[in-house]
Amino acid sequence: MQLHERAVAAGVRLTAHAVLGSTNAHALSLARRGERGPLWITAERQTQGRGREGRSWVSEPGNLHATLLLTAPGLMQHWPQLSFVAALALHDALTEVGPPIRHRLAIKWPNDLLLNEAKLGGILIEGESTGHKPVAVGIGVNCVSHPGIPGYPTTNLHAAGIAVSAAALFSVLSKTMLARLAQWNRGEGFPTVRLDWLERAVAIGHRISVRAPAGTVSGAFESLDERGRLLLRLADGRLSAISAGDVIVAASAQSCA
Repeated sequence: MQLHERAVAAGVRLTAHAVLGSTNAHALSLARRGERGPLWITAERQTQGRGREGRSWVSEPGNLHATLLLTAPGLMQHWPQLSFVAALALHDALTEVGPPIRHRLAIKWPNDLLLNEAKLGGILIEGESTGHKPVAVGIGVNCVSHPGIPGYPTTNLHAAGIAVSAAALFSVLSKTMLARLAQWNRGEGFPTVRLDWLERAVAIGHRISVRAPAGTVSGAFESLDERGRLLLRLADGRLSAISAGDVIVAASAQSCA
């Protein structure tokens, strides 16, 4: 793995590993020992890769497993916005390395990357309020393989005809992430990040369901609010702001993204 020259010039660093339990866990462990960002941590394979809500993330060799460690990147209430920043950076990188898939890529709230309506990559943001207030921005992309999950479509770049290595994708990602972080500007630029995200989102204006902690709710995906919450127009006309959950999108809505 190598950083893009623009990332190097900006003072970003990289540590690359053959095997780690979790790049996010390793990043936060380094931070507790005094390490500061911006620092990328990559692994060819993870033995304890994880996704949102404690789910496991299958981390086979040939795919991208990377975490960007940031140090106090802004006010803590703005940290969840990094999901949208990272999703845009990954979308930018994927369209640069694979131009033919540009119109087949979409972002599913809050931070899954879909290709041909199947999950291609995911993002996990984890932070700690102690010490230097580190934040780990974890990114996983299926480059050459993907897990088979019943009832949950998944895919990889090679299956879509994009023969790009994890290393090549990572180099571009280290550049696009730098640009999107600058756009975000520690939270001050989230209004423009939000607009860019909405332009790439799946199912805007269409009916979706959201499995939230309080239960499943359905309605029309109207927009995002200024905090990044999903705005769902319910059948009774009320607008519900959802902070966390799993979006379920009908195939007809995905094809309209």
